[in-house]
Amino acid sequence: MTAGILAALVTSAGAQTVGDWVLGKYQGGAYWFPGIVESIGNGTVTIRYDDGDRETLGMRAIRPYDWMIGMKVECNFQGAGEWYPGRIASLAGEKIGIAYDDGDKETTKTGRCRSS
Repeated sequence: MTAGILAALVTSAGAQTVGDWVLGKYQGGAYWFPGIVESIGNGTVTIRYDDGDRETLGMRAIRPYDWMIGMKVECNFQGAGEWYPGRIASLAGEKIGIAYDDGDKETTKTGRCRSS
């Protein structure tokens, strides 16, 4: 594959280079999870998700990291395994503040959150 074609594929997926923060559709599911691009090649991207999992995906299963304050997400409340909807109240790298729809608040890590 020529460098130009690879660059076009990578740009369309939102991952510019290794080390970029992206959102990936973990195991082809319905949700987008944040992670870092570890490698790019042969039409695929390997992501190390913020929770530590790794996965190699096709270019269509990743998109630019676009989380911002006010955006709707679901998070694993207190890491107990239950996902609840809320809005991002603050962001600082992997540290994220969530204002849940039921009124609870939590500061957690991006690896415990997902978007649809």
